[in-house]
Amino acid sequence: MKRVVITGAGTINALGQNVPDTFEAMREGRCGIGPLDIPDVDRLAIKIGGQVQGYDPEDRFNRQQLALYDRFTQFTLIAAREAISQSGLEFSGALAARAGVVLGNSGGGMTTLDENYRTVYEDGKNRVHPFVVPKLMNNAAASHVSMEFNLKGPSFTVSTACASSNHAMAQAFQLVHGGAAPVMVTGGSESMLCFGGVKAWEGLRVMSKDACRPFSANRNGMVQGEGAGIFVFEEYEHAKKRGAEILAEVAGFAMSSDAADIVMPSKNGAARAIKGAMKDARVNCSDVGYINAHGTGTAANDKTESAAVADAFGAHADKLMMSSTKSMHGHLIGGTGAVELLACIMALRDGVIAPTINYEEPDPECALDVVPNVAREAKVDVALSNAFAFGGLNAVLALKRFT
Repeated sequence: MKRVVITGAGTINALGQNVPDTFEAMREGRCGIGPLDIPDVDRLAIKIGGQVQGYDPEDRFNRQQLALYDRFTQFTLIAAREAISQSGLEFSGALAARAGVVLGNSGGGMTTLDENYRTVYEDGKNRVHPFVVPKLMNNAAASHVSMEFNLKGPSFTVSTACASSNHAMAQAFQLVHGGAAPVMVTGGSESMLCFGGVKAWEGLRVMSKDACRPFSANRNGMVQGEGAGIFVFEEYEHAKKRGAEILAEVAGFAMSSDAADIVMPSKNGAARAIKGAMKDARVNCSDVGYINAHGTGTAANDKTESAAVADAFGAHADKLMMSSTKSMHGHLIGGTGAVELLACIMALRDGVIAPTINYEEPDPECALDVVPNVAREAKVDVALSNAFAFGGLNAVLALKRFT
């Protein structure tokens, strides 16, 4: 089996429109959540989100491209350009024929859907743009990344709600690990911050009106975000041969299904995925120094995840650092695991642990070191990234510091 390393990273999210700015915001514990700037926000009960500010698509794409690119696709391409540029790879010949792209996404072209419902139902028009279907389909971003970068190998989209990105990156890891592809572009994206997207989530009654406070006793719900995180997963010998900079090693993963409830998480399902990731990576509990938590800021998730970590790690749970960066950038649903993987890379490569901001009151049912409010310097050799989705679909990635 092949070793898998990360040789490129790219992002755009509420904290920054590239990786360096995102790292800086995470180090500073800066909050990217604020008032939403979308049509009909006055009709919403939830008026905040982790929205990408100062973004003008016309600065990045021409008119012909924008006719085909929903906002989630735009974010994906921006992040992919940064990641592939950093990797130094050019895809042609035999490499292009085998390299591919696997992305995670949950809502697809929600903005396009919302706009066209308005066109038909509110404006009373009987025709929509001929590119509506290819613009809103969930695989649009993966297809456009493959076309822009000449990726002719395995290319597809994974949609498992809030675990989509982790499931996608796991598939990319497996393809490189097993020798099916020398390079895979992977990660995820989401843009559901439109009237219809937020209104639908309001119906679940899990949203906060003021802030995301994971693991804090006074938390009152999650906050949506938007953006993308994209990475280049590469076979180690391939990367070594060309002298590539290596950000971290992807060491293992595991997936599980609660098979219990469509919205309520299960401690057992989450714990099995955590244990499985460590087993696949061939690491012990004591090797793990940091976990990027799913940490949504809902009572059900935070308590269940804390219990799952305690179950999986036993006595070592008290020595772990575990933070939720959703407190800063919001919950990107299908794209969330990809942006959160950046926090794992920062911990492994730079020795900086992103904090859980907005933490105000200890919760005895979440009695772990959640790195409250202020970033911390610490050497980390192994990090885990948790993702636990509606439907009881769990995916955990294990990364190692590259030496």
